[in-house]
Amino acid sequence: MSVSARILASLKASIGDVVFGMEDGTVSIFGLVFGVAISTNDPRTVLIAGATGAAAAAVSMMAGSYLDAESVRDARRVRREGAVDPAAARAEVDTVAAALARGGMAQEDVRQVTQALARAPRAVAGLRSELAEADDGASPASHAFWMFISDLFAGFTPVLPFAFLPMERARIVSLVLTTILLVALGIGRGLVAKRPVVRATLETLAIAASAALAGIAMGHFLS
Repeated sequence: MSVSARILASLKASIGDVVFGMEDGTVSIFGLVFGVAISTNDPRTVLIAGATGAAAAAVSMMAGSYLDAESVRDARRVRREGAVDPAAARAEVDTVAAALARGGMAQEDVRQVTQALARAPRAVAGLRSELAEADDGASPASHAFWMFISDLFAGFTPVLPFAFLPMERARIVSLVLTTILLVALGIGRGLVAKRPVVRATLETLAIAASAALAGIAMGHFLS
């Protein structure tokens, strides 16, 4: 498999981390930036606060994603290697056999599968949990990488205008860029989760607006 194909496969396996990272980065830093921007007329102050917050948040989310993926992998390994309860294994065999029969498998085939599963109780014990929590093929480091990149990119979106523009224009451009990113993120959430796109977009915008209002309220209070 080529390098580009491996990168694409890693991205697809980590799409949940990308969506979560972008949402977290945009919402949290958007609230931070506008909270600071309302209390000062110095764009450099907003830039330093926003950039510091974005970098720290991205590293924190990367570490959290890595530890979460490691924990899930360890839990699967413990289930595979743990002791098998014979009664539980028999119950799992019966459950699998009933599901196959409901799915239309011939009774003779169901019987053969049931007999084969009964001879491998350890495999049966972890079968349903493995199916429910299928390994996506991506390593913990891969999940952490995509979480970091997406969180950092989204976090710097509302920050960068303050590096190049006067305060008033920076506020407007930051708001416009962040809104565009949030709309794109809402559409992406809807498509990935197969949810109504309009609803997913409005939810994303509402969450970001709440964060911005909280930041502005705190900025007013402290100033």
